[in-house]
Amino acid sequence: MKINKKKNGTELVVEVIGRLDSLTSPELEDELENSCEGITKLILDLGQLEYISSAGLRVLLGAAQTMDDQGEMVVRNLTQPVRDVIELVGFDSALNIE
Repeated sequence: MKINKKKNGTELVVEVIGRLDSLTSPELEDELENSCEGITKLILDLGQLEYISSAGLRVLLGAAQTMDDQGEMVVRNLTQPVRDVIELVGFDSALNIE
């Protein structure tokens, strides 16, 4: 997995590339925890995410809950396999998906 970040004021765009699973999700979780202080809008760009496991879903949900306290989180550019998993577990109603 590769993570690219771009900050513009209080907006942070995080692009996640590859696979988000039990091996890689701690890395994304740490990155988000260390990068979201003072952020009011977090945009997760998952346009190049090929796979997401339950561990990855947990990180997304945790980030959404954190951002609920300080602003908003948007998930963009879902690939169809990732969208299918998110919809299957019902997280599409818990996440702000564009």
